[in-house]
Amino acid sequence: MELQKIRNLSDEELAHQEKVASEQLFRLRFQVAMGQNDGVKKLRLLRKEVAQIKTVARERQLGVRGASTDAAANAQNMKGAS
Repeated sequence: MELQKIRNLSDEELAHQEKVASEQLFRLRFQVAMGQNDGVKKLRLLRKEVAQIKTVARERQLGVRGASTDAAANAQNMKGAS
């Protein structure tokens, strides 16, 4: 999933996506350990997705990303209005 799509999710959707991705990651790790799957690329992508979801959730919790994004959006709107 793209980072922009992750950022557009609501808090509930974000928590759901984290749960789903974590479960997929667990199952894939289990399959790799059992020798049923050589999904190294998929494993890497899932780890990255889980990390991105957790990062966005933490940014929202701290209020880090929202303020700068709103300020940038306002600046864009001001330029377009001129």
